[in-house]
Amino acid sequence: MDRTAQLTARPAQHEIAYDPPTGPQATASLHVRAAEVLEANWTGTSTVPSRNLYPHQWSWDSAFIAIGLRHISPLRAQTELETLLAAQWADGRLPHIVFNPSVPLDAYFPSPDFWRSSTAGRAAGAPRTVQTSGIVQPPVHALAAWLVHRADPGLSRARGFLARLHPRLAAWHRYLLHRRDLGGAGLVSVVHPWEQGMDNSPCWDAPLARITPAPARSFRRADLDHGAPEDRPTDLDYGRYVRLAADYRDGGYRDGAGGGHGAGEGEFAVEDPAFNALLIASEYALARIAEELGAAGSARRERAERLTATLTERLWDAEAGLFRCRDLRGGDTLVPERSVSGLIPLLLPALPRDIVAALVRTLGGPHFSLGDRTRLVPSYDLLGEAFDPHRYWRGPAWFNTSWLLERGLRAHGEGERADALREAVLDLADATGFAEYVDPYTGAACGATGFSWTAALALDLHHRRPAPRERQELDKSP
Repeated sequence: MDRTAQLTARPAQHEIAYDPPTGPQATASLHVRAAEVLEANWTGTSTVPSRNLYPHQWSWDSAFIAIGLRHISPLRAQTELETLLAAQWADGRLPHIVFNPSVPLDAYFPSPDFWRSSTAGRAAGAPRTVQTSGIVQPPVHALAAWLVHRADPGLSRARGFLARLHPRLAAWHRYLLHRRDLGGAGLVSVVHPWEQGMDNSPCWDAPLARITPAPARSFRRADLDHGAPEDRPTDLDYGRYVRLAADYRDGGYRDGAGGGHGAGEGEFAVEDPAFNALLIASEYALARIAEELGAAGSARRERAERLTATLTERLWDAEAGLFRCRDLRGGDTLVPERSVSGLIPLLLPALPRDIVAALVRTLGGPHFSLGDRTRLVPSYDLLGEAFDPHRYWRGPAWFNTSWLLERGLRAHGEGERADALREAVLDLADATGFAEYVDPYTGAACGATGFSWTAALALDLHHRRPAPRERQELDKSP
């Protein structure tokens, strides 16, 4: 049976089934329940994504978490970002994990003794006072910083929040734009699937197939202690992740030309549309931050517009109606898989109107079926051969990607679709106990519950009540 027939033949029990609370009391209690999740995961200086599965601080998680925390405590939201940025390397990179030294080494793999940041990363300027990973995650941080500032400008100015973060955020963007332009066309490349954030996406299958996996006996997967094996990456894929990370570490975390096992010569280098779209969105936010601090922001806006044009030129697939990944080590070709990553550029305000229209059609079409068979955006093509409604990033719907797309829809005047997606995020986040991700058909909880970015982004949408059909500019909206 082909994928279209399978989709059509799905039985009635695959209809989205949930029983959300209703009425004024329900919306008030959503705030309370979301706040309780964030309180339970707060460590005093930052928020873990999940107490058991992810017991350290993660980079893009903290950015999303800060966006929600601003509605509870702007001070805590500022602290969240300050803690993360304090672990920045001297070369500008923002590591994807900042390790909590009080957590046992065997609680999470790869642990600090795998990354060896203070020794292997010495030449790249890894901090000596804290242990981190050596790879990065999507750069949503400047957008988060701007939104956190807007929540309480008086507190932000009194504490010098933006003044202290601005040079670090600028250095972070500089690192990406100069050290990670591995294709030479201006876009940023990721050198490991973990960097893009959608770790197990089928978009990585072909690029990863070239990687010789690390021997299974050389590592122990702590994630399987807390997650069902059928929902997690396979051992083969995990072995390839470990090999890539170990090679990058053993090359001193070097980027670009320079010999050895630096990222520029590695076997995995991919230009990803979501990663680059979030960098562009954060360039707009950095322009606003610069203006708040009394400097000009026009140069960053112009760069954001140039990057949008480059993104369109290199990654847009008009026939498919979405952006694709470009595999620089696989013949410099576009990866044929359809992923939610290819829809995230809808965030960008300078996107051509015909591309916006095509992305909206793709969202509602058979490959993602938003508003028809799904209420949240699936992470992967419903008709794809690799689709799995439960396996990590191979089909389940995630709350952070739906939050980004709600924002993009609203920015481009698609108010009704944005309203429906907002309501779906609120309903399903609350009904699933703030699950890490959900089955895109049934809305059933998958992964961890009490997940921080789910609670934070539901909280943000709960408090951000746009009027119907409201149009927002992404770099100006609160």
